[in-house]
Amino acid sequence: MVGQYLQHSARLSRQTHCCGGTAGAEFSTVEVLRGFGLVRYYVFFVIDIATRRVHIAGITSQPNETWMKQIGRNLTDCVYGFLKQTRYLILDRDPLYTGVFRQMLKDAGVNVVRLPARSPDLNSYAERWIQSLRSECLSRVIPLGERHLRNLISEYVAHFHGERNHQGLGNGLIEPPAANTNSGKSGIRRRERLGGVLNCAHVFLRRDT
Repeated sequence: MVGQYLQHSARLSRQTHCCGGTAGAEFSTVEVLRGFGLVRYYVFFVIDIATRRVHIAGITSQPNETWMKQIGRNLTDCVYGFLKQTRYLILDRDPLYTGVFRQMLKDAGVNVVRLPARSPDLNSYAERWIQSLRSECLSRVIPLGERHLRNLISEYVAHFHGERNHQGLGNGLIEPPAANTNSGKSGIRRRERLGGVLNCAHVFLRRDT
């Protein structure tokens, strides 16, 4: 039963990956407690709509054009860029998406789809991920500095990809573990992240004694 589930998740992941080509980008703001008070940080991420994979493009408290240009270079890198196989990128009217940034995407073969003003529902996959991040993680923890914030988001992304089931993917995982075909009895254990803030059921093989 466990092996069939893992194979089903892997098959769904391959199918949705083949249908890729469109992504959505968005900023999420997080209040971080530092020694002199609360500081607002901006988390810029991109989500592939077909596979639901999320890439954290950058985190900063002072976003500007220079920072966005570097983000654009990273995203469109021909080897490691998250958008190297993306044809369309959905963006809202945030002024940080400058003409230079959009031109960098265009030069890399990514067509920018700009949404009408005040229409977050048209970038629903990105907005839904923000809601998940806040309700499942950030609403339960007070980030104490930038390093703590980065660790929280990194752990949540790992949980989101490899441990959290997604109804839009047939209740499968974005990055399912490789199916183990070795004979043996299996069991289920609870796996924790961030001290129990994030939890999942982990399948393991029992060794015969």
